[in-house]
Amino acid sequence: MASEPLDPIPLSALQHWAYCPRQCALIHVEQVFEENIFTQRGQALHKRVDDPGFESRDGLRIERALPLFCDRLGLVGKADVVEFLPDGTPYPVEYKHGSRHKRADIAACDDLQLAAQALCLEEMFGKPVPEGALYYATSRRRRIVAVDSNLRAKIELTVAAVRELLRSGEMPPPLNDDHCRACSLRDLCQPEALAPTPEHSAVRHSLFEVDD
Repeated sequence: MASEPLDPIPLSALQHWAYCPRQCALIHVEQVFEENIFTQRGQALHKRVDDPGFESRDGLRIERALPLFCDRLGLVGKADVVEFLPDGTPYPVEYKHGSRHKRADIAACDDLQLAAQALCLEEMFGKPVPEGALYYATSRRRRIVAVDSNLRAKIELTVAAVRELLRSGEMPPPLNDDHCRACSLRDLCQPEALAPTPEHSAVRHSLFEVDD
């Protein structure tokens, strides 16, 4: 007997949860969102790749705004750019504003989102996707991301955490740390009003401590 299909989780929810579980809950449970200079820059950048289409260049077929799905994990989303190598292997490229020299914890969130795209592409096209790239607009440089076993394990854990968050509907406490400074939801979140418990911090940080 076939199992029931999973309720779809947006790929963006994985990055939101990795950055801050409360941000994820506000966006994907409470359905609220606010703009700030950082989100506006991101939207301006993505306008360049949000129109579906394709082109051929340097032996590559390049797809823009490609819809993605992974039935195994119940993920849906869209890739900014996917470059198809001559043998048909897909190579995801995610566009980000800012410089490639980001704080390690923020870079880890970007890596997670890109790797989740790779897992979708593997299921869709039946080919291994061992790596992808993050393109940072300010520095106009790519940063290569290896989609290794460590990153794949983090995706599995993050999907499970987001699915439980959506199931319970409970609002996690705010982090009340450096993550809050650039968050467009800071006024709605009010992070100064309630500090996270040590248990909450330990659960979140454990996601980024999977051994290679």
